[in-house]
Amino acid sequence: MNLQLSDFEYDLPKDFIAQKPLERRDDSRLMVLDRERKSIEHSNFHHLPDFLAEGDILVLNRTKVIPARLRGRKEGTGGKVEVLLLKMREDRRWECLARPGRSVKVGVKVRFGQDELIAEVIGVNADGIRIIRFDYRGDFGRALDRVGEIPIPPYIRDFCTDRRLDGQSLVGERYQTVYANEEGAVASPTAGLHFSEELLERIKDRGVKVVFLTLHLGLGSFQPIRVSEIEKHRIQAEFYRIPEETVRTINEKDGRRIIAVGTSTIRALETVAEDGQVKAHSDWTQLFIYPGYQFQMVSALITNFHLPGSSNLLLASAFAGREFLLSAYREAIKERYRFYSFGDAMLIK
Repeated sequence: MNLQLSDFEYDLPKDFIAQKPLERRDDSRLMVLDRERKSIEHSNFHHLPDFLAEGDILVLNRTKVIPARLRGRKEGTGGKVEVLLLKMREDRRWECLARPGRSVKVGVKVRFGQDELIAEVIGVNADGIRIIRFDYRGDFGRALDRVGEIPIPPYIRDFCTDRRLDGQSLVGERYQTVYANEEGAVASPTAGLHFSEELLERIKDRGVKVVFLTLHLGLGSFQPIRVSEIEKHRIQAEFYRIPEETVRTINEKDGRRIIAVGTSTIRALETVAEDGQVKAHSDWTQLFIYPGYQFQMVSALITNFHLPGSSNLLLASAFAGREFLLSAYREAIKERYRFYSFGDAMLIK
């Protein structure tokens, strides 16, 4: 299958990009796609239980976003530097993105906050990723909490760290899912942002089993595809963990639907799927799903509306069918749905 990146482009007016979350998480709209009937239904996310059935298994990614964006100054010159943590390595070392890249060379030192963190660039990979070693006193996580910021996507331009909603910090609360509890991601599994605690209870009351796994979203989830032939794209590795309890529930499914919340959840499940079963495991995955992929585990997908030409859009296209999905996107634009991280949701069944 000779797929071109241009096959997954669409035109989206900028004012369709949601700039902040709704006051209530589950007040977003929900577009329901039926793959067999090729039908589209418009609903609201708080009606999600109406589309679920007793015995369904809902799988959520419980990763938690860390304050991975650091703003500091170069030692000596005082020049501003921004660093985005990507992947922790051994001996206080991290793989990072840095800008301005041309000035963040090997040997450069950067100080953050009141010297809570001091970083030295010790290497640069072929793709421009910096290897940075951090010096700090005490606990790295606490230092990061003091000087770091939650890395909000750049297309959310109206969002800043001091905005409040219902007395809560939007950065600290609303870019995390209500069930996030395992730190390690640098981007949120945004399909899960629509769930409130009350909605999860209603889903459980309907007889749906709710289970969790972890995939720490990193560069692999948001790096742009830079090749025209998508088969040549390679995803950066991301860490996942699938616990025994989740595996037992899924493997005893007896024909029940497996409903994945988010593309990251699908990638974790499909990474370990074999002969219709999954296994408890933790490792790194570079699984890149695009049209032509044969899904083994998942019956339905809850996801957001994704960037043109993104790996997430390609995964959703593989699940729904490219033409059907893009026709749904055109319908969403016509009906003025809200797009991307803080936007509305889609259920593909």
